[in-house]
Amino acid sequence: MFHLRTLLLGVSTAALMVGAAAAKDDITIAIQLEPPHLDPTSAAAGAIDSVLYSNVFEGLTRFDSAGAVIPGLAKSWEISEDGLTYTFTLNEGVTFHDGSSMDAEDVKFSLDRIGAEDSANAQKALYAAISEVNVIDPATVEIKLSEANGNMLFNLAWGDAVIVAPESIEGIKQTPVGTGAFKFDSWTQGDKIELSRNETYWGTPAVLTKATFKFISDPTAAFSSMMAEDIDVFSGFPAPENLPQFEADPRFQVLVGSTEGETILSTNNKMPPFDNVKVREALAHAIDRQSIIDGAMFGYGTPIGTHFAPHNPAYVDLTGMSTYDPEKSKTLLAEAGYPDGFETTLFLPPPSYARRGGEIIASQLAAVGIKAEITNVEWAQWLESVFKGKNFGLTIVSHTEPMDIGIYANPDYYFQYDNPAFQELMTRLNSTTDPDMRTAMLAEAQKMISSDYVNGYLFQLAALSVAKAGLQGLWANAPTQANDLTAVSWAD
Repeated sequence: MFHLRTLLLGVSTAALMVGAAAAKDDITIAIQLEPPHLDPTSAAAGAIDSVLYSNVFEGLTRFDSAGAVIPGLAKSWEISEDGLTYTFTLNEGVTFHDGSSMDAEDVKFSLDRIGAEDSANAQKALYAAISEVNVIDPATVEIKLSEANGNMLFNLAWGDAVIVAPESIEGIKQTPVGTGAFKFDSWTQGDKIELSRNETYWGTPAVLTKATFKFISDPTAAFSSMMAEDIDVFSGFPAPENLPQFEADPRFQVLVGSTEGETILSTNNKMPPFDNVKVREALAHAIDRQSIIDGAMFGYGTPIGTHFAPHNPAYVDLTGMSTYDPEKSKTLLAEAGYPDGFETTLFLPPPSYARRGGEIIASQLAAVGIKAEITNVEWAQWLESVFKGKNFGLTIVSHTEPMDIGIYANPDYYFQYDNPAFQELMTRLNSTTDPDMRTAMLAEAQKMISSDYVNGYLFQLAALSVAKAGLQGLWANAPTQANDLTAVSWAD
């Protein structure tokens, strides 16, 4: 009897050990674009935030899964009656991943760095109203504005305003050091980035112990990797035609949500002939949005007629300004002095919406006499030659930053739209806090860029993700370009 009981006890213990081993506490998540580097405060690439936002880096405020602005490193704040002074109280006991403390001095360093003359921050204009940052004590920081800005808490939630330390800034692009629930471990370029749980995290600790971000740009490879269960989730799944197959497979769940991604045919407004508004209007009427949505995205996407998200309460449907009308397009081209059309360039970065959509758009433009020479470029090349170098006629990209219509007020932005009236409108908007007045101004802004046909407005990108059935806590919507893993876990 003793030997039998011992044997049964051993079997029971072994079963418990197997059960414990089966409890999965790591994740492999695939995304299509690899970051050019790992500093979210000095690049326009949303791929950086896709990996690091909230996971590794945190700001004073942050976005939650519904897009609301909630406390981050700041646990509370007070705003003066005139809207010019923000006083933030920081959470206590916060440390960077290297063990150094995070305090008001780091906040001042981070915000001063954004506003510096040599700043490489892609959204520097969002923080232009910050005139000074004062350290009151280690847990209190005061931000003074030169003019009221009703968007300041919202702007501080962007990945561009995360808090970094002067001690680790030199190597931030390769070895980022933040305060988040995960710390950076390694980056195998061309393959993956590995994160591990921050065991000394100041807030609610992550459930997952390890997260690996894999970079898979090819839609066919994305499908194969997911079906083989080599990855646990593909965020921004690039082959929407395969989603019904995943929906029918009990091993998987399909998440369909909204994004802040206005997908546009970006137009170089300073390059002839696109410096002529009639040519830009002709371009808009040559495009059949629904054919692009159906052909490139298999029906996933919402048509837009301006640079604004349809789910935003202030959205105005202006798709009627640029209806598909090839004959009107030809007439406008003739009036602009191009009765036989013209030739231009069309640069396409890796995402499926660009590569697939670009082929359809090139065909539609050819039908009205516009010959667009397609050049496929990698993401780093697109950032360097198109975004920074402005060396393009046309390109296709999804702008995933939240409520970013303000980029049209920057004449040096890559599509080079220079309209003093729009710039003045944005200045007034930034200093306005009344909700009704802001809504009216946003409507005016949408109409202004739509009637100027600054870009070809295509569709709002849908958030499409495929995950294993047992994963929970993933964001369905993408209020900012992020894969926040801080609340993700496996079901028991």
